[in-house]
Order: sequence, then structure tokens, then C-alpha cells
Amino acid sequence: MHLSVVIPAFNEERRLPATLDNVVDYLGARDYEAEIVVVDDGSKDNTAALVRGWNAGKTAIRLTAHPDGKNHGKGATVRRGFAEASGRFRLFMDADNSTTIDQIDGFWPYFDEGFDVVIGSRDVADADVVVHQSWHKELGGKIGNLLIQMLAAPGIKDTQAGFKMFTGECIEDLLPVLQIDRWGFDVELIAAARHRGYRVKEAPIRWVNSPDSKVPANAYLQVMGEVWRVRRLRKAGAYDR
Repeated sequence: MHLSVVIPAFNEERRLPATLDNVVDYLGARDYEAEIVVVDDGSKDNTAALVRGWNAGKTAIRLTAHPDGKNHGKGATVRRGFAEASGRFRLFMDADNSTTIDQIDGFWPYFDEGFDVVIGSRDVADADVVVHQSWHKELGGKIGNLLIQMLAAPGIKDTQAGFKMFTGECIEDLLPVLQIDRWGFDVELIAAARHRGYRVKEAPIRWVNSPDSKVPANAYLQVMGEVWRVRRLRKAGAYDR
């Protein structure tokens, strides 16, 4: 398996079909083997039934979920998807398709250069933000990122875009030490990867804000609490080899 695409989903019966259509069409035109792993994070709608009945053509599509059927958060959900994936490269992307899968076309050269992690960014040169978030979300994001850089991920301008890709070897090494279950998961991924000596590249993406975003306005406040936890975990040696 060359590529695994992990999509965390919470009550996504309305937005997920267009995303799956796009991902299936893209992967179906590639000459490598790929799979889609949708992780149901305690949905109360028809998300699970939709995925079970999806025809993905030559691309394998699987549904998985937390054993207790409850909502556990983005971090726990992406971890479960990565653990069940088998690709040599593993991408996670948002169910709302804010960044379409074709953006990985710009990621492959970095892996060829020896990077282990390539993260999509809305705040580096050549990034294309077609539809912006509300001004208060963007302001909160910019302030939050300054603190994130100070405390956990220096030099990374956008830790929170839901479009990140890893080598299978890297993510399998990281999974046992990751502990953040919700919005701070992205920061922990970057901090833990760097701490363990993996090379991380921030790459430009095209991003369209979804008007139905599930990210609350206070998400960056939640992230900041978890960033302090990441900092404490790193100091305590939780990410050591």
C-alpha cells in the first residue's frame, strides 16, 4: 500500500459525500495502490452507513470507530485511523474538503528530499486562502500561533490546518507516545516528531474555509491549554526515544 488517506468524521453525512467523491476520483487516476480510512468519532447521524455503502472503485475504503461509540476528539480519532492504516505514506485530511487531496502533489518532492513529515500551511509563501475564516477566528489563530511557536513548535507558522502527511515509519514510531486527544493534537504531532529527530516541512496549500466548520471560535483557547501539556510532557521525557 503506497498511500493511506485518513478522514476523521463527526456527524458528516452532509459534507462527507463530496469529499469522498473527490478523493476517490483522485486516487482512482493514480498508478499506485491506495486506501481510504474513515474514522467515525461518535456520530449520531448517518455518517457510518454512508461510508459502509460507498463504492470506491479500485480504491479500498474502510470504516472504523472508537469501541465505545463515543466522541473522543480529533487527536484520538486521527490516531485510530493512522494505527489501522497500512500505507507507506499516510495523510490525514478534514472531512469538509477545505484542502483537496490533489494538494499532496506538491508534497512528494519534499519526501524525496528526505523529509519525514510534510504539513499543509495557510501562512507560508505561495499558500492560497480562497475563503477566509471570520476575522475573530483569524485573529485568535494568529495570536495563538505566536504562543505555540514560543512554547512548542518554533518556526511553524500554521500548526492547525487539517492536512498533514507522514511516512509510515515515522507515524508508527510516534503513535505510542502521543497523548493529546483534541485540538492540540496537531501541535503534539509536530513537537513529538521534531523531538524524536524527524524532519518536518511546512508546505503551502490551497484552502477554502467551510461555512459549516465544526471548529468552535474558542478552539485556540483549548489548544493553548493542551500546548502547555505538550510542553510539560516533552520536559518530562514523554517523547524521548
